[in-house]
Amino acid sequence: MERKLMQDLLSWKDKGSRMPLLLNGARQTGKTWLLKEFGRKNYDNVIHINLEAQERFRKVFDGDLTPSVIIENIEVLSMQKIVPGKTLLIFDEVQSCERALTSLKSFCEEAPEYHVAAAGSLLGVAIHREHFSFPVGKVDEMQLFPLDFNEFLVAMGREELARVIQEHYVQCEPMEAALHEEALAWWRKYMFTGGMPAAVNAYSESGSLLDVEEPQHRIINEYVADMAKYSEPATTVKIRGCYNSIPAQLAKENKKFQYKVVQRGGSAAMFGESIEWLVQSGAVLKCQKIEQGFLPINAYSDLSDFKLYMADTGLLTNKTQMPPAILLSPFAEDNTFMGAMVENYVAQSLAPRHSLYYWQSNNTAEIDFVAQINGQVVPIEVKKGTHTKSKSLDLFIKKYNIQKAIRLSQKNFGVTGPVISVPLYAASCIGNKENAHAFTQCRAPLLKSHIADN
Repeated sequence: MERKLMQDLLSWKDKGSRMPLLLNGARQTGKTWLLKEFGRKNYDNVIHINLEAQERFRKVFDGDLTPSVIIENIEVLSMQKIVPGKTLLIFDEVQSCERALTSLKSFCEEAPEYHVAAAGSLLGVAIHREHFSFPVGKVDEMQLFPLDFNEFLVAMGREELARVIQEHYVQCEPMEAALHEEALAWWRKYMFTGGMPAAVNAYSESGSLLDVEEPQHRIINEYVADMAKYSEPATTVKIRGCYNSIPAQLAKENKKFQYKVVQRGGSAAMFGESIEWLVQSGAVLKCQKIEQGFLPINAYSDLSDFKLYMADTGLLTNKTQMPPAILLSPFAEDNTFMGAMVENYVAQSLAPRHSLYYWQSNNTAEIDFVAQINGQVVPIEVKKGTHTKSKSLDLFIKKYNIQKAIRLSQKNFGVTGPVISVPLYAASCIGNKENAHAFTQCRAPLLKSHIADN
């Protein structure tokens, strides 16, 4: 299994101003595996310490936090030599040991020659709840999300298809019809499996979509267990209520999060802390409303209006018990909930590179997502099928003089005026560093040859 973040880890290893690494992300996204695999490939030795399970190592941080003292104690306990630049030292589940987190500052200031990486699943929650002292400015931070569709294809042995999709996104040129249909078929499978490594591995090994349900269900149960473990009993009930309401929230025509869906008479005062817990844990993605389409877009956000999406489309599929036969069918767009699932998928695809925003005008027009790409405001319209007419997108383009817009659907690549047609299976290409020049290539010369495709 290959992860795009591996390249960022290599850059971290080689940069001269390297600080200790802090890898955050929701539980079961593969942080431990990624760090171990990174260490195996690039270091002579890896020392992995699970601070939640190995109490004897946790006690190392009870006393002096001087790096030389910590290194000496870990060497004695692990019976392994720690060599600067040759050993990767991993502090896993760092949210369970505040002083281990604090020690990263000491490693940054006093012993930068050591390669130290820490990983945490509920770090944001722990810092907020336990008032942990965070080493601000003393760590290199990264976040690991579930596998996107491109990574899923690679895991399925379809590297060439993933490469071709990437090329056609950059060039804004249609795929061959057969490849387009093949990509859509794989995308429908991804809608069911999602990107959690355990689910992807289960499908890769057996070839049966039915085998992904057990690991998905187990992950959801672990999330629910964390809600009880890392919150007060009264808050736990509210967190679960908000989490369980997400499918019903997305099923509404107006997908704005409504507290009354969780509980009659619900309010921000009642559930605000619970929603923040879910966001900090990585279990959900928050999409904030903006009221204007100007730069910088975050300056125009309305903090009172937002949508919540599940962090993984496969977990949403499992939670709603959507039958695989519906998702695999080319006629799935006839299912009314399919629109919500596709929107959740797009949120998941954009989240690793973009803060999530949507635009709404007096409840009469709405753009599903708005991103800031290459210094431009880019509206992103999401359609579940091949019917792509949108008055809202036309309105937004005219109102804010938009130069480039993206319409995601099951149609092929193409360009019509300022609107770039991007197939849903290429959503994870949007905003990638390697695609930074893509918008500059999608210009008028393509219009004449591709206008029929839109």
